[in-house]
Amino acid sequence: MSRLKIACATVNQTPLDWTGNLKNITSAIAEAKEKKIELLCFPELAITGYGSEDLYLSYWYPQKAVKQLQQVIPLCENITVAIGLPVRIQQHVYNCMAIIENAELKAFVAKQFMAIDGVHYEFRWFTPWEAHQIISFDFFGTSIPLGDLIFEKNDVRYGFEICEDAWRGDVRPGFRLKDRKMDVIFNPSASHFAMGKSIQREELVKNSSTLLNATYFYINLLGNEAGKMIFDGEMLVAKSGELLLKNKLLSYQDYQIVSFDFDKGRENYPTVKSIHNKNQEFVQAASLGLFDYLRKSKSRGFVLSLSGGADSASLAILVAEMVKRGIAELGIEEFLKKINLSFVPKTDNPAKEIVHELLSTAYQASDNSSYATFQSAKGLADSIGAKFYNWEIADEVKSYTEKIENALGRKLTWEKDDLALQNIQARSRSPIIWMLANINNALLLTTSNRSEGDVGYTTMDGDTSGSIAPIAGVDKAFILQWLRWAETELGQTGLRHVNALQPSAELRPTDNHQTDEDDLMPYSIILEIEKLAIRDRRSPMDVFLILKEELDIKQNLLKDYIKKFFRLWSRNQWKRERIAPSFHLDEFSVDPKTWYRFPILSGGYEEELKELDSL
Repeated sequence: MSRLKIACATVNQTPLDWTGNLKNITSAIAEAKEKKIELLCFPELAITGYGSEDLYLSYWYPQKAVKQLQQVIPLCENITVAIGLPVRIQQHVYNCMAIIENAELKAFVAKQFMAIDGVHYEFRWFTPWEAHQIISFDFFGTSIPLGDLIFEKNDVRYGFEICEDAWRGDVRPGFRLKDRKMDVIFNPSASHFAMGKSIQREELVKNSSTLLNATYFYINLLGNEAGKMIFDGEMLVAKSGELLLKNKLLSYQDYQIVSFDFDKGRENYPTVKSIHNKNQEFVQAASLGLFDYLRKSKSRGFVLSLSGGADSASLAILVAEMVKRGIAELGIEEFLKKINLSFVPKTDNPAKEIVHELLSTAYQASDNSSYATFQSAKGLADSIGAKFYNWEIADEVKSYTEKIENALGRKLTWEKDDLALQNIQARSRSPIIWMLANINNALLLTTSNRSEGDVGYTTMDGDTSGSIAPIAGVDKAFILQWLRWAETELGQTGLRHVNALQPSAELRPTDNHQTDEDDLMPYSIILEIEKLAIRDRRSPMDVFLILKEELDIKQNLLKDYIKKFFRLWSRNQWKRERIAPSFHLDEFSVDPKTWYRFPILSGGYEEELKELDSL
């Protein structure tokens, strides 16, 4: 017999939610048994959730994970289940897959390579396992093999590469599995979402199936489990370089199962084709991220200072899309249950009613605000159903300004005090919008984007105020084009006024005609500089030499932009250190806690910029 009904199970887990995590695992196993699945594989660290951070370093946490495994084992009668958890052996913690067969723990397979790039710090928590090594682990009085192991069921030989293991080129464990003549190789993963990353995974899985001469299975975690990283729950199967299975990504469900009928003697299977759209990926991931953050933080909704501009508009649309997509997949009753909202829609547009319950917006006008941005904000709020408040902050700004003028003994002027007079307007908006969020027991959405975070074009304790910064990892150029796409492709017609406006902070007098790009540089230029400087870690000179060949721009102007970027970047690290938690959505980030660390105090690239001037 050489046939095996195999399934992959993705789960939306939460660190320290032992009951909820076990329920998701239990439900997935029960459904798999109903479907007569013979071999079920979960992602890595499915029992605890990947984002448990320094909890892995404690003695009790891995021990509790093993006790949770003890509860899973009796559920696995007449099925083989592979599931991930941390295992502590003396001073070392290993990232393992436990293999259970017919309600008996058979073995642990340990991860051999740790992810240490970008958002990953696995060497802080886990010890890599050595190839070929096998030891005995005491599991409640029973000796269980742990290490570099392979397995067999129904005459089908199978083994594991755990996430990062598969990305290590010629030294990957898969080549040793090939030498041991595996029919099936599983890659249980906790691979964070990034726009465009699914394409890379598909290529990995297809290429692996050819290189390793095996049917290759990929299984990823699901959801915003711990606050920043979002997992897309991707499950893939490939054979002979062809993609045979791909599931729907970024589900609102607690778990998903997809099955595959493996036949050792079969050569040809139906293939599948996938479509990748960066704009669609962004809205799917950010919406799911908001959904999970809302329910896992036990908040009652969102509050947003809606300026009428692009950044706050994108957040309003993401909340509306969260509702629309959530009720489309879960149904109204289950969606409301998951976010703990007691509400019964009364019209034929339940999504709009639910948005009204969840999202409160406020247009906070200063003396420098325009009617165009008020019209933009109100029109957008009305179109999606959000509550809309409108008040002025002129009295607060006047009060603060007069107090400091009295203390200094002089009048503040735009000629001498430009920055202070701009910032006090942004900061005056913060206390009252925070008050609304507190009253509603809601999450205050921070509107900062990555481009403005690069150069510090944001007011601390002003527009940076908030509980969560969903778009802080996304560049402004992308946001602007995404809003145009959302207006037409998502039918978000309330964006009409937003997309007609030129981005402006509206903090200087209106006769100044202030725009963001006049204050900084074109957002498209910021993007090109940051990709080289931050993503690729290039020097100012490298950035100039590369961009002078790629961009149609005068060299002296390009030099000025590069010098401005690096100086503002260095000066504003302290702001990036203080930004609210942000989603990781793009290929790179400027979040100092999860992607790019930089000194708060530094020499500011001055020597490097002098070299640039010498050209």
